[in-house]
Amino acid sequence: MHPQWLRPDWPAPSWVQAVCTTRPGGVSQGPFASMNLGDHVGDEPVHVQANRAGLEQALSARPVFMQQVHGVEVMHISGDSPDGLCADAAVSQTPGLVCTVMVADCLPILLAHDRLPLVAALHAGWRGLAGQTAGALAPTGVIESTVAALARAAGCSVTELSPRLMAWLGPCIGAAAFEVGAEVRAALSAGRPEALAHFSPAPQGKYWADLPALARQRLAVLGVRRCFGNDGSPAWCTVADSVFFSHRRSWSVGGVSGGRMAACIGLL
Repeated sequence: MHPQWLRPDWPAPSWVQAVCTTRPGGVSQGPFASMNLGDHVGDEPVHVQANRAGLEQALSARPVFMQQVHGVEVMHISGDSPDGLCADAAVSQTPGLVCTVMVADCLPILLAHDRLPLVAALHAGWRGLAGQTAGALAPTGVIESTVAALARAAGCSVTELSPRLMAWLGPCIGAAAFEVGAEVRAALSAGRPEALAHFSPAPQGKYWADLPALARQRLAVLGVRRCFGNDGSPAWCTVADSVFFSHRRSWSVGGVSGGRMAACIGLL
């Protein structure tokens, strides 16, 4: 593991392996330097392949990459799961496979059961968090969909499962940089007036949104109250700290998307 990659500080069982990559540690060049894991951002394919191979070597397990679409679909990975399936969250009960989500401002969330060999990783931008897919609100957001999938895998209800789960929130765009319009605020607070507390006024009728606080609030409603990692402080902001990839920062500076980090969790 590269020393600048993030290892969750949480009381997960010994059979859980988790890590979040950062920019250092790979072979990519320019705006993708150096540990870019995204194969859809314009980087040299040979560099992406080398970076992904390096990640697999560091994990001693196979990371399963998804085609993420800011949705709420959850896949249950197994030995024959290929890369590139369309989903924004993954659940695993299989040692040697790693649930992997790519991010560069959106919020990665890792989930682990404290007694069962059961883990998940999910990609939570504002659309996935709100459940806004194809311009309409889904019945649940990606957090709710993932916890429900974990409950099905465990053979119990969400109410029975959630006290046994712990969550780790990785780096994402911070509240001082995440400017959104009124429509985003409305989508994230639809049926959840308590979410309004995590928005503050920004210029020109817009708002600053606290993405990790909104995610923690949704986890708490489900009963997942053991949350670690990103607490909304500046050290976790992908835009502010160049050790992270940030789509918003890269686009504002050079008009390119930039690279992608990966948050990974699997069973040993």
